[in-house]
Amino acid sequence: MTETERAVDDAERGRDQGGGPRRRPPPGPKAWGHPHPGRLVRDELGVLLVLGLLVAAIGIPYPDFLSSGNLLSTAHNSVYISLMACGMVFALSMREVDLSVGGTYAMVLVVGALLVRAGVEAWLAVPVMLVTGAVLGVFNALVTTLLALPSFIVTLGTLMLYRGVGLALADGKQITDLPLDDSFFTFAGGDPGGVPFALWVLLAVAVVLAVVLSRTRFGARVRAIGSNPDAAGFSGIPVVRTRVQALALSGLTTACAAALALAFYGAGDPTLGQGYELQAIAACIIGGTPLAGGRGSVVGAVAGAMILSVVAAGLVFFEVPINWTSFATGGVILVAVAADSALRRTGRRRK
Repeated sequence: MTETERAVDDAERGRDQGGGPRRRPPPGPKAWGHPHPGRLVRDELGVLLVLGLLVAAIGIPYPDFLSSGNLLSTAHNSVYISLMACGMVFALSMREVDLSVGGTYAMVLVVGALLVRAGVEAWLAVPVMLVTGAVLGVFNALVTTLLALPSFIVTLGTLMLYRGVGLALADGKQITDLPLDDSFFTFAGGDPGGVPFALWVLLAVAVVLAVVLSRTRFGARVRAIGSNPDAAGFSGIPVVRTRVQALALSGLTTACAAALALAFYGAGDPTLGQGYELQAIAACIIGGTPLAGGRGSVVGAVAGAMILSVVAAGLVFFEVPINWTSFATGGVILVAVAADSALRRTGRRRK
């Protein structure tokens, strides 16, 4: 049992006994992570297995699917959802939902395109885009806190609000005439080392956030709040501040996706990102992050987004009509969640 779990238990016992929670001194960094270094691999085993089986199921009848070019293209197509899912994991782990990521993505993309077209150096526009995304996430958290409303309701409203602002700024049209010969578009939108630059960014973000969630005090607070918000508050965990940080992180990773999209597409389209919020949530759930909170997996979320991308690519190889895409995606979500649940139940029985 980690120090966070002990603190939560102490808080619950203290509340039941009529006294205040028994506070413990802040634990050291090692106490906030997973109790065993091999747990990360075990937690993601189910979704990784499903991903491998899907790739094999498509690659056996269609060997061209396994070509390096196609696999890289399929992985690249999942980058934007993957980045959103990386931030969404923190929100879901503490029982929050950020439905605004699709609108945030479109608005930040438009802001970046407008800055570049106005003459701002493209590389300098990226920090502005990232800050904008984080600020939008903070706004979600503040409205949720001040109005005492569920984040689901608040971010449903800001989803349309942010998308509307993006459409207004772009005058409802795609923003073009950008300096595509700039190094930002040729490098960040290209394939340095034969691998899309966006994949390198995704790898770095996923590694950093996986460590943050599993090995830092902030990650432990997120999981503790998701396990029992009341007990977490009694134990002295700053619930409001952690909520602000988690939703700001969700906005930040979404802005990162928007910056990469600007570099790749070379234009700012305010209509992009429609439905991305549901795909990001689906990727998290496939990857083992429950809506009930208390735990999450950044690696699993990325794998979940990869599964969605593989399914979409596989439908093309199998010449399945595009109208069946949603049906196939929903089926894969159910299979992936069922497989992950079965593996977890098996693991608990062995313990």
